[in-house]
Amino acid sequence: SKVGSGRRPPPARVRVAVRLRPFVDGTSGTSEPPCVRGIDSCSLEVANWRNYQETLKYQFDAFYGERSSQQDIYAGSVQPILRHLLEGQNASVLAYGPTGAGKTHTMLGSPEQPGVIPRALMDLLQMTREEGAEGRPWALSVTMSYLEIYQEKVLDLLDPASGDLVIREDCRGNILIPGLTQKPITSFADFERHFLPASGNRTVGATRLNQRSSRSHAVLLVKVDQRERLAPFRQREGKLYLIDLAGSEDNRRTGNQGLRLKESGAINTSLFVLGKVVDALNQGLPRVPYRDSKLTRLLQDSLGGSAHSILIANIAPERRFYLDTVSALNFAARSKEVINRPFTNESLQLHVLAPVKLSQKELLGPSEVKKAQGSEEEEIGSPEPTAAPVSASQKLSPLQKLSSMDPAMLERLLSLDRLLGSQGTQGTPLLNTPRRERMVLIKTVEEKELEIERLKMKQKELEAKVLAQEASDPKEKENFSLTMLRPLPRRTVTAAKPLKKAVVMPLQLIQEQAASPSTEIHILKKKGRKRKLESLDASEPEEKAEDCWELQISPELLAHGRQKILDLLNEGSARDLRTLQRIGQKKAQLIVGWRELHGPFTQVEDLERVEGISGKQMESFLKANILGLAAGQRCGPS
Repeated sequence: SKVGSGRRPPPARVRVAVRLRPFVDGTSGTSEPPCVRGIDSCSLEVANWRNYQETLKYQFDAFYGERSSQQDIYAGSVQPILRHLLEGQNASVLAYGPTGAGKTHTMLGSPEQPGVIPRALMDLLQMTREEGAEGRPWALSVTMSYLEIYQEKVLDLLDPASGDLVIREDCRGNILIPGLTQKPITSFADFERHFLPASGNRTVGATRLNQRSSRSHAVLLVKVDQRERLAPFRQREGKLYLIDLAGSEDNRRTGNQGLRLKESGAINTSLFVLGKVVDALNQGLPRVPYRDSKLTRLLQDSLGGSAHSILIANIAPERRFYLDTVSALNFAARSKEVINRPFTNESLQLHVLAPVKLSQKELLGPSEVKKAQGSEEEEIGSPEPTAAPVSASQKLSPLQKLSSMDPAMLERLLSLDRLLGSQGTQGTPLLNTPRRERMVLIKTVEEKELEIERLKMKQKELEAKVLAQEASDPKEKENFSLTMLRPLPRRTVTAAKPLKKAVVMPLQLIQEQAASPSTEIHILKKKGRKRKLESLDASEPEEKAEDCWELQISPELLAHGRQKILDLLNEGSARDLRTLQRIGQKKAQLIVGWRELHGPFTQVEDLERVEGISGKQMESFLKANILGLAAGQRCGPS
């Protein structure tokens, strides 16, 4: 449950930082002046493309110039949000910008200059080790998942063979991906062992602007689970999203063709939907188009959701990237107006709740308490020895008369009562109700018992009247017994005759059989079958012979048809295989692939290895195809 669900969580604005990368060729603008200039640590200005005498000024939470290092960006913008994970809250870091602006370098970096991802994981694992040490109230565990969104497909980079995954939303509004691989990590060496091979599975390609351009959006999900070691045994869960977005591309300058052009279209479409989501959040529209793209669906927590979000906008200083730079800065300016509402994801372990213990006076009603007090006074006044202590069965409930109960049933009820008490759940309605409700309940039970006693007395009176009538009128008793013992009239049941079944033979096969009467091809055989009918009056069953039809194929025709099917399986193409019954396009391709991989079929039964057909299905498959093949006619696909 969300902590503080009774009141609305406090807002947290999306924080935006802008990073300006240096010139790619290493020059400082001698041949080409930059189009962006930093004013201070939070502001920058860009030349106005409509009037070069003026400039456009932007102000953000942080601005990092050309000489800023990876440590400056991480310590200034990313490191402060890691503490929220230990509080059970979510956080996300997004790298946005045009292609070639340095997003992947900001997130991953190099061995000499590590980026945001390795620095954040190193600090986060150190924090979890310190907070989860022995003697601390919480036990912590960390897991990681790595995925990419490539052409609107969610692919698991830790398990590339898993295919396209779906994005779901649970009952509490949390975004999750069923089937996504989760790897537990306890040290930075564990993280590198899983992350480095998975990074090689990410889709990259060469364009005119970048030799290793990211062709997909990469998302690293780090989950921190916390369990309290002492009561009340709370649980917390915090998620960290580290997202490297693919850059928007102008295909006129990148020279994309074929597959690269298709990838660029998918990237630009998802980024366009991302801009629509930001605009809808800023304008307060009733519908935010999160579901229009897999990217925005996954970023639902980061933009307008429940995460502390940091957007790092990467821009380039060259004038040929001027329009891309202005577009990225406008998107960053709109994004800083988005409001998130982070909350703590905290829950309780129900199976470890302490059971509620009630005293004997609270278990008994007021009338039972008075009886117990009266019995105690009698025991004090009498010189007889004290009675044995009250057993646990007498403390259970006044609703049950335990003296007249079966001992086995009593033992089962006592074990059930102990089980309910150990689990801390509600027992019988009488045990945990307030005094006033308990008195009303006792009164209702007493009324029900009186009503049951009245019904029993009425039943005894009726039985006595019946016995008196039988004693006074023996003739009526005899007539009554005769009417009760008279058998009911019997109905004659006629068994329905079974329908005769026939198989339509091909015309060519009938003509050939008529032309050559010597050849015998038995397709249908008339067969008599005896059926036993039991009459109601007769003692012995009656046998009746009925005619029925049974499908039988001669051995010659069966062998001929099997050989034709075997030749078709070994030599036929996928189109020829589709002419067989129960063989469609997919199964025909599977048969051709199996034949190319394992060689020709030796017998028709080898088809079970390809399709997994059982024995009965193989027999029906042969009967369905042998008649048409033997007559020279093939049946169409099923």
